[in-house]
Amino acid sequence: MIISESKRGQLENAELLTLKKVFEKNNFECYLAKNKEDAYRIFTLDIFPNISADVISYADSQTMMATGVLDFCREQASVFIDTFDPKLSFRDQIYNRKKALLADLFLTGTNAFTAKGQLVNLDMVGNRTAALTFGPRNVVLFIGVNKQTPDLDSAMERVQKYAAPRNATRHQGFNTPCVKTGECHDCNSPQRLCNTWTITEKSFPKGRIKIILINQELGI
Repeated sequence: MIISESKRGQLENAELLTLKKVFEKNNFECYLAKNKEDAYRIFTLDIFPNISADVISYADSQTMMATGVLDFCREQASVFIDTFDPKLSFRDQIYNRKKALLADLFLTGTNAFTAKGQLVNLDMVGNRTAALTFGPRNVVLFIGVNKQTPDLDSAMERVQKYAAPRNATRHQGFNTPCVKTGECHDCNSPQRLCNTWTITEKSFPKGRIKIILINQELGI
């Protein structure tokens, strides 16, 4: 069973260090942040200067957005590929999401992670899960500690029963059954968000995926 979101709170330093070691054992590069402001500092001072990132893009992540790093990247990038530009048609947004798979740097979050350091994600279009799996030279994930779950079963339960319905609700114009009830109905809606699962066991190559684990409840 997943832990109630309201009972998570912050983790003790020992717990954070254990998670850091678990992620690093799985070949992720892991940084610990006290809060979203600290995550911004770590990204701009410790990560970004040490990678060559002329072309930058991103996928949807409320946690990443909350840190303010996207505005920084817009200013720093030689080419910034905006995958959610409201001025673009949906077709052009999809085209940009395809181009984003060739970016030097890709920013996003994760739906859940396990005590074994596995990343669990569920996508509608698949651009986020695709980028995690293959393409961008560097991927940076911004993850709040509220995304922690004990194992794969509880991670998938968290995503399907908690995160997915809330993600559908926050997207304007969605009319899936979960928007109306707040619960997953395993629907056949043309707007269904739950189409592609990924479980990322390890980063390949080593260090390609960089994790900023934020000791704060952020995102969905």
